Amino acid sequence: MEISELPKNKKIILFDGVCNLCESSVQFVIQHDKKDVFRFVALQSELGQKIIHHIGIQDKNIDSVILYEPGVAYYYKSSAALQIAKNLGGFFHFGTFFKIIPTGLRNVLYDYIAKNRYGWYGKKSSCMIPTEELKAKFL
Repeated sequence: MEISELPKNKKIILFDGVCNLCESSVQFVIQHDKKDVFRFVALQSELGQKIIHHIGIQDKNIDSVILYEPGVAYYYKSSAALQIAKNLGGFFHFGTFFKIIPTGLRNVLYDYIAKNRYGWYGKKSSCMIPTEELKAKFL
């Protein structure tokens, strides 16, 4: 798939495909994405690499979730997490309360978790493979 072929009406979550915490987060979003807003791409995949190069993020900085809205904007680290919560709606919308905390301060906590995620939650040897029923959610 090429950048021009990305669905314009979906928000794309780029995630670390070998991180157990990240996979659990993806599963959580899928479960609560009642409006079918999101699609998912592993950062390590060919498409994931194309997207991060297209939006100008360096490969060495891919220790974060990225929310990409084709043709609109992208969000990184804690800002991505807050935008995802906002788009899930309902109770999760209250997570946007954390926007009152300056981005730099939010990202210090985010970076601490990102730095330790493999030690705390483990790491796979390869990216997750979606089940047949979830394949449509992955690009």
